Amino acid sequence: MPRFFCETIQGEQAVIGGEDARHIAKSLRMKEGDPLTLNDCQGTDYQGRILRLERDQVVVEILSRSPSAQEPSVRVRLYQALPKGDKFEWIIQKAVELGVDEIIPVMTRRCVSRPDPASMEKKRARYQRVALEAAKQSMRGKVPQIGPLVDFSQAIREMAAGERAILFYEEATQPLEEQLSGQFSHLSILVGSEGGFDREEVEQARELGIGVATLGKRILRCETAPLAALAAIMYATGNLD
Repeated sequence: MPRFFCETIQGEQAVIGGEDARHIAKSLRMKEGDPLTLNDCQGTDYQGRILRLERDQVVVEILSRSPSAQEPSVRVRLYQALPKGDKFEWIIQKAVELGVDEIIPVMTRRCVSRPDPASMEKKRARYQRVALEAAKQSMRGKVPQIGPLVDFSQAIREMAAGERAILFYEEATQPLEEQLSGQFSHLSILVGSEGGFDREEVEQARELGIGVATLGKRILRCETAPLAALAAIMYATGNLD
């Protein structure tokens, strides 16, 4: 059944506009009465049927609603030290597919790419479009948000204020499995850029109570590490069944 994100769901009706409306009418050639699934971008699915096909919009009657089955039981927030080039867009795309809840770019001491916050803010719209397209492709129940650029100190303060937090460090000795014991519903993870983290940053995180874990004996590229971590977390928490 066709599935679309829609933020204009009110009561028992919804209105789909823009490219999705044209896709429904012209590409899919759907008709009045045809069923489809909508999602409010926040984790709820709506079963509906087309009431009217208008020139630039599609009006849908809502028949039922339920929590999206595609969303993980654990909400993972990825703090990603900013990599160089277009690697961040690739990380966004794959992290969304794997079930990440939110992605925040972080400026650390060893980041090679060092854009100022203003220029990063201009890129957020493009990053958000990457997240949207990945969410559509993977049939997510929500569109993960891409946060503004933060520095390392702010990132670890935010992480420490949450339920559970892990920094991945190539010289760590504690396996990820040990950090994932027990029950939790929210988890923040921090992954380095090409240069990783320096030891002082790692100690600052430890002092705030953030766990420091390894992803194994092999050194992973900065674009591989967050995806390996997310896949391992989803498997360990029963979200890859």
